[in-house]
Amino acid sequence: MSELTLLLIRLAFLAALWFFVIAAVGVIRTDLFGPRTAPAPARKPAKAVKPPSRAKKGDPRQLIVTGGPLQGTIINLTETPITIGRANDATLVLSDDYASSRHARLFPQDGQWIVEDLGSTNGTYLERSKVTRPTPVPLGVPIRIGKTVIELRK
Repeated sequence: MSELTLLLIRLAFLAALWFFVIAAVGVIRTDLFGPRTAPAPARKPAKAVKPPSRAKKGDPRQLIVTGGPLQGTIINLTETPITIGRANDATLVLSDDYASSRHARLFPQDGQWIVEDLGSTNGTYLERSKVTRPTPVPLGVPIRIGKTVIELRK
């Protein structure tokens, strides 16, 4: 056999050996740390919805996130309830370890907005008071859910 043929056989054997080593390390890594998962897509802020045309002058028109990772997010208020939590189908999705998947709900009732805690682990706070039953929310009063602070505004 020529030297070139021997060199090519050695290089092919070396490549096959390295392929085997890398595959074995991958299997061991998967056994120790679990399979690789694709990173979760970045969450977009909640879409703004057109406010109802029959809103009164003093009624709140927007829900604004004033603190936390989603600071600056604005949700226009309509007649539909707003759910807040870590669940993907919530109106305002929080990526906060202190928020439950279905943490709280804001809904209109008799011309005012009501906040209700949905049995969360860490609680919902209106200003500095823990919400234990459905409670009316005045304009500009902060609602704290984990690290996120929201307010109703005109």
